[in-house]
Amino acid sequence: MADVSGPSRLAEPDEAISAEELQLAARNHGIPLEALRYDVTPAGLHYLLIHYDIPELDPAAHALTIGGAVDRPLTVSLAELRERPRVTHRVTLECAGNGRALLHPRPVSQPWLVEAVGNAEWTGTPLAPLLREAGLGPDALDVVFTGADHGVERGVEQDYQRALPVADALREEVLLAYEMNGAPLLPQHGAPLRLIVPGWYGMAHVKWLHSVEVRTEPFEGYQNAVAYRLRRDADDPGVPVTRIEPRALVRPPGFPDFMSRRRVLRPGLCTLDGRAWSGHAPVVSVEVTTDGGTTWEPAELDPAEGGDFAWRRWRHEWTATPGRYVLSARATDASGRTQPVEQPWNRGGFANNLVQRVEVVVPAE
Repeated sequence: MADVSGPSRLAEPDEAISAEELQLAARNHGIPLEALRYDVTPAGLHYLLIHYDIPELDPAAHALTIGGAVDRPLTVSLAELRERPRVTHRVTLECAGNGRALLHPRPVSQPWLVEAVGNAEWTGTPLAPLLREAGLGPDALDVVFTGADHGVERGVEQDYQRALPVADALREEVLLAYEMNGAPLLPQHGAPLRLIVPGWYGMAHVKWLHSVEVRTEPFEGYQNAVAYRLRRDADDPGVPVTRIEPRALVRPPGFPDFMSRRRVLRPGLCTLDGRAWSGHAPVVSVEVTTDGGTTWEPAELDPAEGGDFAWRRWRHEWTATPGRYVLSARATDASGRTQPVEQPWNRGGFANNLVQRVEVVVPAE
C-alpha cells in the first residue's frame, strides 16, 4: 500500500495547506464558534471526523459481538441493546488533533484550528455489565473495539480499531450509544451504534461499532501503537494520547469579517463568554485576557449542570473602548492542569490545548 498511502511528515517552513489537507477539511468540520452558545450542541453543528468512509449499515440487522478472552461470548442485536438499562450522559468530545494546524512546523494531516469539539447528550446502555456477563478472566488486559469503517493509513490497510485498558472499559459511564440528543445516531456520527468514553479524546469513541474483543496482551493495532501517540520525532515510540487536556474557548463577540473572521465589536459594556472543559478533572476556574496575555482576570463559572464530562459556561464583563484587542481564555481543572500560553510541540499535533486568540477591532463611533 506504499504507493497509495505515504508516511507521516511535517510541512516545510513556508508550505501552504495542501490540496489533500483541504480535501480532508471539506469532509470533516469543526463547530462554528458562535454555536458555543448552546449548552447541548445540535447534531449538525457538532464537530465531525471520519477516518475512512461512512459505512452502509442496516440497523435492523446490526449486532454487536463480544468475544476473545471471555468465558461466554455474546452476540447482541441492536434491538436487544435497546431493551437493556437506558442511560443518557452529556459528554464533551474533542478531537485529539484539535489545534494541529497552529503548530510550527505543522504536522500534515486534518488541519484543525480550535473548533474540533462538541457537547452532546448520548443515550445507550453501559458497556461494563455486558463485559461482566461475558466473563473477564483475571489475565484480561485490553478491550479492542472495531468499527465498520475500512481504509488504508500510512500504508496499513485496516478496520478502524482502538483499545482501552480493562479498567477503563469497565468504567460505569462508558456507553454503547445508539442515540444523540434524543434522536437515533446520524450516519456520520456512528449509526447505528458507537462507543462513548467520557473524558477521552475522540479517537477512543469508536463509531459504527460491531465487535468488542478482550485480549490478554497489549493491543498493537495501528491506531493504538502507531497513531495517537505523543512523540518528538519519527523514531520516538511516544506515549499514548488518552484524556482530554483542559481547554477554554471564547465565543467570538460582535460580528465577523467574511474572509479573515476578525471580529468587529461596538464600544460599550460586553459580556464575553464561552465554554471550558477537561477530561482529567472538573474545570474549577477560567481566566480571561483582553490584551493578548499581558494581564488575566477571573471569569465567572456557571454551575456544572451537565455533569463531570460536559463543558461549563464561563462569562466575564468587559467594557470595550476603541482599539484593537486579542481575547483569550484559559481553563484550570481540579487536577491542577492549566492551559499553556506557549504550546509544547509534538510530531502528530495531538493534545494541543494552547490558548485561543480572538482578534477584535472596536471602531470609534
